[in-house]
Amino acid sequence: MHGSVQRHEPPGGGAALPGRGTARLPLIDMLHYPGSLHVTRDPLLPLVVALLLSVVGSSFGVYAETPSADRAATSTEAGSPLLLKAKQGQIIYLKLQVEGQPVSVTGTFRDRRVPFFPVQDSEFGALVGIDMTDQAKVGELMAEITYPDRTSERRIHVRVVHEDFGEQRMTLPKDKVDLDAASLQRNALEQEKVKAVFAAFTSERLWSQAFIVPVDGIPMGAFGRKRFLNGQPRNQHSGEDISAALGTPVKASNAGLVKMVDDHFFSGLGVILDHGLGLYTMYFHLDSAKVKEGERVARGQIIGTVGQSGRATGPHLHWGAWLNGSRVNPFSLIKLPIEP
Repeated sequence: MHGSVQRHEPPGGGAALPGRGTARLPLIDMLHYPGSLHVTRDPLLPLVVALLLSVVGSSFGVYAETPSADRAATSTEAGSPLLLKAKQGQIIYLKLQVEGQPVSVTGTFRDRRVPFFPVQDSEFGALVGIDMTDQAKVGELMAEITYPDRTSERRIHVRVVHEDFGEQRMTLPKDKVDLDAASLQRNALEQEKVKAVFAAFTSERLWSQAFIVPVDGIPMGAFGRKRFLNGQPRNQHSGEDISAALGTPVKASNAGLVKMVDDHFFSGLGVILDHGLGLYTMYFHLDSAKVKEGERVARGQIIGTVGQSGRATGPHLHWGAWLNGSRVNPFSLIKLPIEP
């Protein structure tokens, strides 16, 4: 689906939903109810950590900025892993200062890629996603600094802390919950398309400056919420719902590349932006799309308008973030001290 796209709803809201069978969706959430039983809480703030690493020296230090403390300083001997804490669904921003000019700086955490990008001379940054379902235990983040003649490793222990996202229980008509075979097949094909988008990796950092909230509206605190429909568990809500009037402009939260513009059964008309280095943001249930696939967009550029397409019962934006395999709270992007 390319160009400017308009989504037309049938009278009374969404399309009829006949059916039998049950859909379980790993990537795109199934149903959104912006006006019902929402748990409101403060947006999740990112954990910001700067690691001052001496590649050939004997020690390194760390400072962390968190919601509870503006700055805390500690130090540890080289070879003794640093211990950080982050909640499920949070983003950690790491800064590594190294000696000289390494060929590359790469990392891994829980078998997920952690790409580093240059910040300034001898300093590299990385965004580390903590998936909303990561086990609440200590994991090891490995950073590898490669020079033409040697390689240095640094290990950082990250304790994932359990987050209580709350839950939502609803009783709905059967045809709002169960799907027929054709709808299930359509959804399966759409899920494969989304997986293919996320499987691609852009090695260039496309974003610049701070991330912004994409729409003027009311955040509903939906990220991570466990949902039960007619007593049956459904997938956790992997994005944030922002209630807004029909037709409200939706902006790109940062610069990037349009990877998908399509109309899906559950998420309706949506746009997926690739910001590079494994970071994607999603904008679903749109009324119209103002961009096309392959287009480069600027931070703050209008990419669509708020709607209630797909399986939505009222106008709102589903805003999601995907970081190298981790489903993270998109609001955790807003406070990141990203340099221009």
